[in-house]
Amino acid sequence: MSTLLSRLAGLAALLLASSALALQSVPYSDRALADAQSAGKPVALHFHADWCGSCKVQAMVFDTLRKEGKPSLTVLVVNYDKAKEIRSRFGVRAQSTIIVFKGAKETARLSGEIRENRIRQALESAL
Repeated sequence: MSTLLSRLAGLAALLLASSALALQSVPYSDRALADAQSAGKPVALHFHADWCGSCKVQAMVFDTLRKEGKPSLTVLVVNYDKAKEIRSRFGVRAQSTIIVFKGAKETARLSGEIRENRIRQALESAL
């Protein structure tokens, strides 16, 4: 299982290293976030729980935006239930939180937001 996680983290880093053409969602890894931030790239964290209705709607919004080809950034999906240290590090107190960064600078934060236009606006704040 750790081999699979290592491969997924490597894939995330590879996707971030290449120039993104559209919104991408990949599993969170510290390495992927660090690589994006050190390169000054736009990246978002999506604190997601499988049981969360708002999280599912947010994921559908990401799918819609991905099909449109905009915005060009990577969404790192954080497992809300398993990532207590990551939640604490970013001050996240609720699932369905989206934090957007341009490099290391936070540009937007949403919690429980499901409206496409608000999510799009938050993601575009890092471009």
